[in-house]
Amino acid sequence: MSGAPVSSGSETTDDFHLQEWPFYWLTRASGRYLETLEAALKGDGLDVPRWRVLMSLHGRDCASVSEIAEQAIVKLPTMTKIVQRMQADGLVVCRPRETDGRVTEVLLTESGRHAQALAWSKAASIYAEAFRNISDREVLTLNRLMRKIFHNLN
Repeated sequence: MSGAPVSSGSETTDDFHLQEWPFYWLTRASGRYLETLEAALKGDGLDVPRWRVLMSLHGRDCASVSEIAEQAIVKLPTMTKIVQRMQADGLVVCRPRETDGRVTEVLLTESGRHAQALAWSKAASIYAEAFRNISDREVLTLNRLMRKIFHNLN
């Protein structure tokens, strides 16, 4: 490892060092986070797809299935199936949007709000562990950089 950051992506294969490639660490960190979250949620009968729906509805009365799919980075047909399973589990209810009956809105039930609180508690604990010894300022910088990368890829 040379220690030089990969800056332009124009380096030759000979210059490539996997552990200096930011997407290597993004993928590994994301995978580790999801693996840890999945294990933590399992005891409450939840999983990462349900977590994504619960968190997409955090602080909102409702959201459309397509809005949740976009926020959760899940294809619409897949999200539709997740929401249907959650509805069968009694975690959400669905209704047509008042202003456009073609849009299906998703709302948390009382059981869904309870599951959301449990899931948030688990996720907050994992967050605290993942970001221990990392300052609030560093987290803000990381978020700023990740947002830039996201928009650059759009």
